[in-house]
Amino acid sequence: MSKKKIGILTGGGDCPGLNAVIRGVTKCAINEHGMEVIGFHDGFLGLIEKRFSLLSFESVSGILTQGGTILGSDNKANPFEFTVTECNEPVKVDVSEQCMELYEDLGLDALICVGGDGTMTIAGLLAEKGAKIVGLPKTIDKDIEGTDITFGFDSARAIATEALDRVHTTAQSHHRVLLVEIMGRNAGWLTLESGIAGGADVILIPEIPYDIKEITSMIRKRSHFGRRFSIIAVAEGALPAGGKQTIKRIVEDSPDPVRLGGVSHVIADQLEKETGIECRVAILGHVQRGGSPSPSDRLLGTQLAVKAMDLVATGQFNHMAALNGTQMVAVPLKDVAGRQRLVPLDSPLIRTALSVGTSFGAKLNA
Repeated sequence: MSKKKIGILTGGGDCPGLNAVIRGVTKCAINEHGMEVIGFHDGFLGLIEKRFSLLSFESVSGILTQGGTILGSDNKANPFEFTVTECNEPVKVDVSEQCMELYEDLGLDALICVGGDGTMTIAGLLAEKGAKIVGLPKTIDKDIEGTDITFGFDSARAIATEALDRVHTTAQSHHRVLLVEIMGRNAGWLTLESGIAGGADVILIPEIPYDIKEITSMIRKRSHFGRRFSIIAVAEGALPAGGKQTIKRIVEDSPDPVRLGGVSHVIADQLEKETGIECRVAILGHVQRGGSPSPSDRLLGTQLAVKAMDLVATGQFNHMAALNGTQMVAVPLKDVAGRQRLVPLDSPLIRTALSVGTSFGAKLNA
């Protein structure tokens, strides 16, 4: 009998821990299940363009500590709305049938899709067309439904916290307000947790629209008590009460065309006018995605990879491997696709921040 064969791809943005997952899936598939592993290059684009390679025990050795993904990724390629050029004009076409033909031609017994909510949505649609899918939750935003945490988050949280630590000294030396803008899209997890860990005086997240007067009041209060500097952790998706998010640009050929960014500059300008205190902005950007994964992300990525292979081996397809509490579980893709896990207003983390005097730029009670 021929060996069973699985495919793996890493979709969406890169993050620390992806190589730990690729390594975990490949080594577990070969070592424990005697399966062959095919890696698709650049996410779903590799499936569309038929670009793939056989992964071996040796080819994934030594990649555990590396950031990024050896397979490459792509956050634009959607087989159901793939952009092609016709008559010098971009047109979206459905090439999912071509992807399914390649899936069948390669004789895949399963396809492991590693990514965020966008990747899980596409994976769910491929499952409806007959592909046997297992998902793995990857994102620095921690905004995927069905799992308590995603690999990549811990590493990004550490980077953002270190940035907040570092701006304390310059803010204190020059008596300034320092705003650190942190990724997360529509979810405030990364800003909230790094803000608490980094001792931010104000934390602004998308789930709690801010009032510039509340932020101004906090800064003036600190000044009155001799604290002549303030640190503000700002989520890129933060927005004023009754207002809209700050959009940096629109990427037309992307499944998620909106690119957020720049809200810190807007707030800094307003604060300088209101308080007369000099403000500076540090936008962390893709620094949060890079570098070697933290020990926690290496461990989580490897654990999730082994759980994914358990799902393949037992035929529990069209599910995502997830961590609930201390247990590895399987979550139906239909419960994940098209959803975002946002910070609930009754989160213990919000109460924790309020209890130590942190402001959210809005009137809240601990």
